[in-house]
Amino acid sequence: MNATRSVSVVIPAMNEEEPIAAVVQEVLATGIPREVIVVDNASTDRTAERAAAAGARVVSEPRPGYGRACATGVRSVAPECEVIVFLDGDGSDCAELMPRLVDPIFRGEQDFVIGSRVRGEREKGSMNFQQVASGRGAGFLLKLLYGVSYTDMCPFRAIRRDALEQLGMQEQTYGWNLEMQMRAARAGLRILEVPVNHRCRTGGESKVSGTLRGTVVAGTRIIATLLRVAAEKRK
Repeated sequence: MNATRSVSVVIPAMNEEEPIAAVVQEVLATGIPREVIVVDNASTDRTAERAAAAGARVVSEPRPGYGRACATGVRSVAPECEVIVFLDGDGSDCAELMPRLVDPIFRGEQDFVIGSRVRGEREKGSMNFQQVASGRGAGFLLKLLYGVSYTDMCPFRAIRRDALEQLGMQEQTYGWNLEMQMRAARAGLRILEVPVNHRCRTGGESKVSGTLRGTVVAGTRIIATLLRVAAEKRK
């Protein structure tokens, strides 16, 4: 199956000038995407320049926020795009595993495929205890709410474009991934979780796990997103 003309890859990136070129090159080397979109999310370094030089189409989202960057990327995909793949720009996601995500969708078996770092092989130090525990904890709660099993909130994921556009995504910060998983489950999408490998970032500093403040801010936004979207079910 050749999905070259149907897949757009969206990479939100803020101050990732060290790893971003290699990430773009690894994605292009798969031969899967028709385009790679790097969303420059208010970077103060050469992220945009290096991404463009590596072959990405760079779009700007000057307002900080992971969810904002992802949403800007979604709005920027080519009109003929059928499937959108998301992954991080820090080099931690293994782009060569992209077929695990897109093939079940193009076979007509799934609408949304999410990678699980917890179920895959993880390089030592690539995930901290809080990340593993929060993914499993959220998965347990979502199983109770919607009957769908998740083990992770991994950013490496693929979804049918038309399905994503119907979800009504609202989160503008770190709760974006969890909101997508919750809304997909509530909408009755065909969902598959597959093991993916994970490695330490290849440059720069994590905005989430790299600092105590980042961890607290991200955790707060994720909890707020969980409560907000779960409350919508009762309306």
